[in-house]
Amino acid sequence: MDKQIKFTETVLRDGQQSQIATRMPIEDMLPILETMDQAGYHALEVWGGATFDSCLRYLGEDPWERLRTIRAHVKDTKLQMLLRGQNLLGYRNYADDVVEAVVKKSIENGIDVLRIFDALNDVRNLQTSIRAAKEAGGEVQAAICYTTSEVHTVAYFVDLSRKMAAAGADSICIKDMAGVLEPAVATELVGQIKAAVDLPLELHTHATAGIGEMTLMRAVEAGVDIIDTCISSFSGGTSQPCTESMAIALEGLGYKTGLDMDKLEAEAKHFAPVRAKFKENGTLNPKVMETEPKALLYKVPGGMLSNLISNLADLGVSDKYSEVLAEVPRVRADLGFPPLVTPLSQMVGSQALMNVVSGERYKVVPSEIKDYVRGLYGASPAPIDADVKQLIIGDEEPVTCRPADLIEPQLPRLREEISQYAKCDEDVLSYALFPEQARDFLGRREDPFYDVPVQEVEVSVEA
Repeated sequence: MDKQIKFTETVLRDGQQSQIATRMPIEDMLPILETMDQAGYHALEVWGGATFDSCLRYLGEDPWERLRTIRAHVKDTKLQMLLRGQNLLGYRNYADDVVEAVVKKSIENGIDVLRIFDALNDVRNLQTSIRAAKEAGGEVQAAICYTTSEVHTVAYFVDLSRKMAAAGADSICIKDMAGVLEPAVATELVGQIKAAVDLPLELHTHATAGIGEMTLMRAVEAGVDIIDTCISSFSGGTSQPCTESMAIALEGLGYKTGLDMDKLEAEAKHFAPVRAKFKENGTLNPKVMETEPKALLYKVPGGMLSNLISNLADLGVSDKYSEVLAEVPRVRADLGFPPLVTPLSQMVGSQALMNVVSGERYKVVPSEIKDYVRGLYGASPAPIDADVKQLIIGDEEPVTCRPADLIEPQLPRLREEISQYAKCDEDVLSYALFPEQARDFLGRREDPFYDVPVQEVEVSVEA
């Protein structure tokens, strides 16, 4: 057998995001970057997801400078980011002019591959970012948010892959953010997508439910081209399956990986004390390392489970955990089976919690859920329950257009608002994405007397 299976390493983004809430600073990465560049990876996932928010909010880093620094040390391996379509790196839709500018500047500052997804798998929400990435010379990987429901069949995802290819994707990723893609389904799904679309296919999964390695193996046998893994120091649990283990297993079966095991060992040795540091200071919660088979029953991402536990504890109602967990799939069905990925995972989880804690379903409804029912996040995969819709927005008619068509250009106003502190386009875009956090960061950078405390706010670990 001479087929090569390529590897994307996630430790610098999703691996550390899933286990330590994206708190790894650039200084923990710098000493090993050149070794990682020589290890034979297809790509390093280094940016996007929650990294941007975390840099500004918690680490006191300029996220753009982080990207430029990584690019300066990684000369030969592709750098990859995760982009939430019209949500970009935030949790709401942005105007097209902001999307275009963020995508262009991401590529200019060092990104090669943009993995672009929409939480609802609404391809309309990918159009602007795909077009902007292609125009700027980036490589577009369109990501299918994998989930299960009565509408999320293999045929549904195959059709979605065709739409993504038609929209301009250079490759397709099956993004199994909850780790619920079962091995048998992976065989069927990968085989059918490969037969339908003549593009490279990548699989991203999580080890949360304990089936990640089996799923990757069956996907490889079915023809997947690239797999996402994480170096052993940050693998397992809510992170990805282990890089070294998968490489050794696949090579033993006759596949080629192109990976240098000595370089991987050096990488693992570097990140082991980094992980230990976060374990000692309490950032690494032991729960993220547990195997959670309930994820296969409730289809809930590991990070969403930990957020629910934390939120219930804050409210003093930890005894309601099982009730809330059981309410999640009911809320999801009511709302048309949205995939549980950022920002929908937080929204559905919050609604389930409120339904249980208030003692009455939909008595309390967050504004984000109201906007979702109004169609402002995109089209729900299945129709929203009519009675629930009436409870949430009454007789109001939801929008049916691409949501971003309703948003006026934002950059001119944003440039004016942050002109006191912004020194470049990247500063303006940081402010566009996270106004409060960016204003505080830029204010402290430019004004020695600027002193506004950064508020601790929970950051998602599911995207």
